[in-house]
Amino acid sequence: MADNRKGRYAKLSIARKQLCLDEDAFRDRLERETGKRSMRDMSIAELDKVLDGFRKDGFRPSRKPAMSSRPEVRKVFALWKDLGDQDKLRSGGSRESLRAFVKRMTGVDDPNFMSGAQAGVVIEALKDWGKRAHG
Repeated sequence: MADNRKGRYAKLSIARKQLCLDEDAFRDRLERETGKRSMRDMSIAELDKVLDGFRKDGFRPSRKPAMSSRPEVRKVFALWKDLGDQDKLRSGGSRESLRAFVKRMTGVDDPNFMSGAQAGVVIEALKDWGKRAHG
């Protein structure tokens, strides 16, 4: 997903809650910024414009990435962190390097968007990497 619309929708939803806007106030704000009452009708630039407006009003996205609700994805993050903590990764276990690894292994840009089967492939590869690193 090159344009990451879902990520922007999520940020706008979080901003709405953080700024205590009810549905009508939120829709009014969308319309005032872009002339459109629905996020789905907006371009990426329009979504970004609304986000910028919310930032000016005090919206601050969380610095800590949310924990996935999927156990297989959490396992991928845990194995990656473990390899990084053991100094087995040149990157030190950064999130960006995990994304690159997952992209090479599965073609998916973010570990959170992997299917269960793709996560299984990544988990086994990380386990093997850990075994090689210890051996």
